[in-house]
Amino acid sequence: MTHWFHRNPLKATAPVSFSFYGVAASPAANKICNDLKAARARLLEMFTDPTCNPEIMKNATDSYFSLLQGFIVSLDGTTQENKMRFIQNFKWTDTLQGNTPSAQQDAVFELVSMTFNVGLWYSKFASRLAGKENITETEAKEVHKSLRIAAGIFKHLKDAHIPRLITPAEKGRDLELRVIDTYIIQCQAEAQEVTIARAIELKHNASLIGALAFETANFYKKADHTLNSLEPDYTSKWRKYFQLKQAFYMAYAYCYNGPMLLASDKCGEAVRSLREAEKYYTKAESLCKEYRQTKGPGSTAKPSEQLFFTKLGGLIKNTLEKCERENGFIYFQKVPQDPPDLELKASYGLVEPIAFEFPSVSPQCTPEVYATFDLTKNHKDDKAKPKQEEEVKPMKEPDLKTQKDTGCSIS
Repeated sequence: MTHWFHRNPLKATAPVSFSFYGVAASPAANKICNDLKAARARLLEMFTDPTCNPEIMKNATDSYFSLLQGFIVSLDGTTQENKMRFIQNFKWTDTLQGNTPSAQQDAVFELVSMTFNVGLWYSKFASRLAGKENITETEAKEVHKSLRIAAGIFKHLKDAHIPRLITPAEKGRDLELRVIDTYIIQCQAEAQEVTIARAIELKHNASLIGALAFETANFYKKADHTLNSLEPDYTSKWRKYFQLKQAFYMAYAYCYNGPMLLASDKCGEAVRSLREAEKYYTKAESLCKEYRQTKGPGSTAKPSEQLFFTKLGGLIKNTLEKCERENGFIYFQKVPQDPPDLELKASYGLVEPIAFEFPSVSPQCTPEVYATFDLTKNHKDDKAKPKQEEEVKPMKEPDLKTQKDTGCSIS
């Protein structure tokens, strides 16, 4: 399943030294600053390291975020803002906006931007793992879990931390509500795709597969709709991906609805359902071509080249021929002009995000050490804030190598 999922690029960031000249007035305070710099550099390296796995990523994130929280959480026993929150300027690009960054002098902006990248990493890890040849059941579960973790990360940022920003995100930026909502929905939809593939593999009943496909199609429809008020220059490609996936899973839903109708002796409606599946499958093929031709951020998925995609075309054709034969020999029912309503509601297999929490504040960040940060001293970086319009170099992401396609079968 290499190139099955669309992935936008990682956020890029300018280097941060955490060199608070004169402000860090004790060895322990200096050590926190040095450890922050090292932990940040280490975490950024992990984003582009093809050997990184969820365990390594969690260790790297916990190391950095536990220290960074010492600049955010109140450490002096009061409800006042942490005095270190606004001391350092941070610059981050956005996944849809090229290499021109946003800049804020706010540790919460750093926290949510870096964590956003962690969510992106989990979605990219899932995509790479799903592209393996002869993926095992354990690996398929890891794909599913990673997508749910990513959804949980984005949801936690949206609910608990983005509202804390002093400067709200501009339109189309990653931390803007419509964009982060779209990432949440995409991760849930893609995790449900894994569930559908598993249900098909284990030959679960048609009603479950059809219902899950219908729910997944609605997820993709919602994601597309969420982006429709943003600029097409940077959303068109992403939206085409959602549109093709919606059409594909609507084709699945109508395809599996057909045999259920036939089993209820509604052969005319079954034929009409399969013809609707055929229509949506043709639409999905057409949208795949449009998606490939549309310019925009992110890697280009190639779903129409996957066995999981092409197998559906054959399944629709064979099932439609069967229903038409049965209607011609046994039922002689009129085929309705309108497609049957999809009265499909999944009771099982629906995906919820896995709840995400930040680690507790590092033991290094004690009230006693906190008191040794002296903001009355000169801070060099305050006098030379990075210019917002300067470009930041994009991250060099590992290539996704094409593997032999096994049609989403699990070993």
